[in-house]
Amino acid sequence: MQSLRSLYNPVHIAGGLSIWSLWFVALYGGQGVGCSVAPPPLEDGPWTWLNLALALLSLLTAGLLLVLARLFHRAAKRPGCNERERFVASVSAGGHLIAAIAVAFIALPIMVLPPCA
Repeated sequence: MQSLRSLYNPVHIAGGLSIWSLWFVALYGGQGVGCSVAPPPLEDGPWTWLNLALALLSLLTAGLLLVLARLFHRAAKRPGCNERERFVASVSAGGHLIAAIAVAFIALPIMVLPPCA
């Protein structure tokens, strides 16, 4: 059995979408709390402190997911790993890449819509 630190542990296959789901809850939970505690004025449009914070969170999450996708992609190409390890690392890389793309597309409305409208 692989240790959790190993890049070839099958638990990493669900890692990308798990990070995405935590980001999703934090994004909309943070927006809800921000709008109830200190709603920014609607006249400011999308350029408010709340949208800036949510965009920063999204950017950091997408960056983390892309770094992890690259890490698993490199692990899949290492010489000396067997087919099972290559499969786990490749699927993990793909899952992290798909999660990064999902973060980018879901975060796009932050740039064009007021947060509390």
